Amino acid sequence: MKLLLAAFISCACATSLRAQAPVPDSSGVPKLTSLVGAPASELAGIVSRFNTDLNSLSRRYDADDSPAQRRRMRDFYSTWQKRLAEIDFDKLSQEGKVDYVLLHNYLTHELALIDRRDIQRTEMSSLVPFADRLLALQDTRRNLASIDSRAASSTLASVAVQVDSLRSKIESPPRDSSARAKISKTVANRSADDIDDLRATLGAWYKYYDGYDPTFTWWNKNPYKKLDDALKRYAKSLREKIVGFKPSTGDSTGANEGPIIGDPISAEGLKEDLRYEMIPYTPQELIAIAEKEYAFSLSEMKKAARAMGFGDNWKAAVEKVKNTYVEPGKQPDLIRDLARQAEAFFDQHDWVTIPQLAREDWRMEMMSPERQRVAPFFLGGESILVSYPTADMTEEEKLMSLRGNNPHFSHATVFHELNPGHHLQGFISARYNSHRRLFSTPFWSEGQSLYWEMFLWDHGFQATPEDRVGALFWRMHRSARIIFSLNFHLGKMSPEQAVNFLVDTVDFERANAEAEVRRSFNGSYPPLYQIGYMIGGLELRALHKELVDSGKMADRAFHDAVLQGGPMPIAMVRARLENLALTRDGPAPWRFADALPPPVPAP
Repeated sequence: MKLLLAAFISCACATSLRAQAPVPDSSGVPKLTSLVGAPASELAGIVSRFNTDLNSLSRRYDADDSPAQRRRMRDFYSTWQKRLAEIDFDKLSQEGKVDYVLLHNYLTHELALIDRRDIQRTEMSSLVPFADRLLALQDTRRNLASIDSRAASSTLASVAVQVDSLRSKIESPPRDSSARAKISKTVANRSADDIDDLRATLGAWYKYYDGYDPTFTWWNKNPYKKLDDALKRYAKSLREKIVGFKPSTGDSTGANEGPIIGDPISAEGLKEDLRYEMIPYTPQELIAIAEKEYAFSLSEMKKAARAMGFGDNWKAAVEKVKNTYVEPGKQPDLIRDLARQAEAFFDQHDWVTIPQLAREDWRMEMMSPERQRVAPFFLGGESILVSYPTADMTEEEKLMSLRGNNPHFSHATVFHELNPGHHLQGFISARYNSHRRLFSTPFWSEGQSLYWEMFLWDHGFQATPEDRVGALFWRMHRSARIIFSLNFHLGKMSPEQAVNFLVDTVDFERANAEAEVRRSFNGSYPPLYQIGYMIGGLELRALHKELVDSGKMADRAFHDAVLQGGPMPIAMVRARLENLALTRDGPAPWRFADALPPPVPAP
């Protein structure tokens, strides 16, 4: 590994690193070298090699959370940490130092996440004591060891008995359920989800041998079926008897049905995740920042309501805006028109480079009814997924979807998903410093898209009171996300309280609020994802003030440099663009909120 790192560094080009826009020659054709930008940092190849090795290990150790996988990944990250420390940090260019810090930070965080998972596994040990035995079966297969069919059959049969015994205790009559009462809903729900994953891994293991090895099938067909059924029933019992699922919805799929539970990571977990994102604030300080932003949005919302004739009754103004939805079948046309309108507005002001191909290659698809349960509003990136009612939805579901995706709400966020938001981010990241996609963070991706929402507000894109109501709805929503998600992880707010908070403070439709909270806490997103929108956006606003408002950079140069540098914590974007001093651990703490420009009121 040491020779590998040295080879990468010695052959790297240390020339100017900032990628430039294509420069045409006399024929008007861009020079190919300018299309890809200048060479990346000395460590670009090292980061790419690390990511390639990581992907290889992920495919090899596909029994997630198995004993062998845990050992191998801990050793992998620790070894890379040691080898990285052997690099002469002071001899690296600024871009090389940036990659060093990013990789070092990534490795430290991954090891911390392994430690966090060890704690969670201990919490579940009494509910899923058989997990390692079953996962080891897949590890043994991946080791290419010859199968002992009779021994495997014995393992399956004995675990099935153990699972049935555990389930009987969960299903015991109320007078005998003292042990059940001591199990938290969070741990039970996590255990049920893990059992679902176990069934999937076990199923893949069984399918590999079944039929191809007659002896294996002869020994294991019946024990496997009994164990699979036992695991399915056990997960169902955990959800129904402890978590609170209704019997009609408490099947083994479980993810989007029943109560919203979540898995709070506590103040200690938040401390580590904030360290990783280079955010030098406590959760309480971030909540205070969000409350200040919410107060501004609420004041502006009342101003828009007065312009619409509702006085200070801003919820009445929001209600009117919600009822401006287009008729079924017309939403794709609306999204198309809003996307083109935003691109034209950016062209008019020359704020950021949007290549022709980036305007041409995005696509539109309709979101499935199932996905709309956890994503009630459209999503975007390479494609924009339109969330709108289908014929099979109930009348109540149809109305909530229509109202939640009205033209004025959409006006404020189509560009968030497409250009210059997520679509342009992905387009540029695939072409400039692509090795840094490993360091993807919502503070960069969602933060940029939210930054554009605030930036366009500042420049009068929302010209009518109705459009301003739409923009402010989302701005209040992003403030609320910080408040409810951090309070949840601190143990100060339940999912139900979070739903009520969205309904009361942002005027969400209840079904949409439930989908939003479920999406936040069902494990699909990391704990800090929801705060990344506004906090990342505010970091970029503060950085824009330092570099653009001060006259050091033009808008287009600044925005292009942020995109072309690749994903990373915004504090590292700042260090990169301002050539700040870096140590192996990163830049000095940046209290970005102290330098924020004042929010711009509507005229």
